[in-house]
Parts: sequence; C-alpha cells; structure tokens
Amino acid sequence: MNKKIDATTWVYVLIQNPDGNEQIVGQHDKENDVSFIPAFLGKEAAEQGVMFMPREKGNKYQIQAIIYEDLARFAVENQFLIFILDEDGKVKEKLAPGMVLGA
Repeated sequence: MNKKIDATTWVYVLIQNPDGNEQIVGQHDKENDVSFIPAFLGKEAAEQGVMFMPREKGNKYQIQAIIYEDLARFAVENQFLIFILDEDGKVKEKLAPGMVLGA
C-alpha cells in the first residue's frame, strides 16, 4: 500500500441511517469467520467501491469521512477488523486496530 495509515489519516466509510440512529456499516466474511469494516482512502474510491457492497433494502446510506483513530476505537470496541478497499471493492490492506494503535 502506498499511503501509510496513521491515527490522523482520514478514511471513508459507509454509514447506515445517516439521519438518525446512524451506524458504521460492517461486513462479515463467512468463509473466514471475520467481521470487518470496509474503508477507503479516498472519497472517489468509496463512491465507486460501495457499489460492490451488500446493503439492506429500505435503509439510507451515505459515505462519510472519519479519522482513522476514531474508526479504530469503534472497531476495537465492537470486535471488527478494518479492511482498506480499492475502488473495485478489492481488499488492499487488512488492519487489526488494537495492534496498529497499541490499544
């Protein structure tokens, strides 16, 4: 991966129900039994990449920027990994936030 991700890096995630009771969208890889939050390094990559993500009918979704440190804290608290995806929805990097930030 070309760009180094640190605590102050902005990443883009998909938010479900952004108008109230908002939640960061997570995914579950059944084959590897791992839960993860898909994240993107750029807004344009996120806009293209979310097209490959499954979404629940009837919910509103919005791409939002979040500082990596806050996303990592959320991921640790909710037992998620963070997968950095490219614009085609392919995994570029897998991050275990507790290890990355020493949490």
